[in-house]
Amino acid sequence: MKSSDKIKIEGYSIGRGHRPFIIAEMSGNHNQSLERALKIVDAAAESGAHAIKLQTYTADTMTIDINTGEFFIDDPGSLWKGRSLYDLYKEAFTPWEWHKTIFDRCKELGLVAFSTPFDETAVDFLESLDVPCYKIASFENTDISLVRKVATTGKPLIISTGMATAAELDETVREARKSGCRDIVLLKCTSTYPASPINTNLFTIPHMRELFDCQAGLSDHTMGVGTALAAVALGATVIEKHFTLSRADGGVDSEFSIEPDELRQLVAESERVWQALGRISYGPTEAEKNSLRHRRSLYVVEDMKEGELLSNQNLRAIRPGLGLPTKYMANLLGKKVRRDIKKGTAVTWDLVID
Repeated sequence: MKSSDKIKIEGYSIGRGHRPFIIAEMSGNHNQSLERALKIVDAAAESGAHAIKLQTYTADTMTIDINTGEFFIDDPGSLWKGRSLYDLYKEAFTPWEWHKTIFDRCKELGLVAFSTPFDETAVDFLESLDVPCYKIASFENTDISLVRKVATTGKPLIISTGMATAAELDETVREARKSGCRDIVLLKCTSTYPASPINTNLFTIPHMRELFDCQAGLSDHTMGVGTALAAVALGATVIEKHFTLSRADGGVDSEFSIEPDELRQLVAESERVWQALGRISYGPTEAEKNSLRHRRSLYVVEDMKEGELLSNQNLRAIRPGLGLPTKYMANLLGKKVRRDIKKGTAVTWDLVID
């Protein structure tokens, strides 16, 4: 078996032979309320998601407290324009003391619970909670020391590929495998918030799967669920979407997050897309065999006497399909019938005289 064929995470199998694994990304959508965070977990479970993902960092492990220059967000199109990195991360981070409570709720509800660590102290902390797998964020996918640290746990590693070149991903995957990680999922990702479908380039997913011999999926920042469903049609086995109770509630990531009804739709429709992929198949399926009788075939459409000639008036291609195939029409025209025939008789070779 190739290493890309299947990955196990707790009770779930991830691979093309299994329904897509749907991750609800909480991120900062808890709005600094543990009660809201637990409601997000409950809503994700009710909507049919398979996993909840947190982010494990503090403002101080991400950056330093400076609100000028390159530490200040002034990108015209950014949702967070006018804020310092430090203040943004201070608002968005998930308090570390909440993690166990959130993970315990996930366990009660049958959800896989894991996180994205952003530095080595976060990995050590998450190991103390015995997470079943890890995520590497797009902005950290070239942080080789962090990748090595996570890989030494031997647990499955999900890596978002936003902004990374093929060469950078090659180095990341090689170092992860060298450090002890056998199971890797690469998620196609566009690191804009929200992302445009035009910049999503889903055809990269099957190429990435073959190039790196691993599972491939999508970390999706586009609006709605259409892009994610298209990814499943192209072989994505993992879909990650930011999730909130309601975009109207606000929050650092709310604008490009999906709500419970959309998550429910994503879970249901992604499974339908996966089921529809099937295999390469020609000819009638077992379910279609009864429909074969409704094809067109050759029928006598007027009462005929023995010795009369078949013509375009008394011989037609109609439904159902119990007569000779329509391709024999020309062969039969002008032939004599060997007995009286009633209108509506399916034509067989023994009805005609050669």
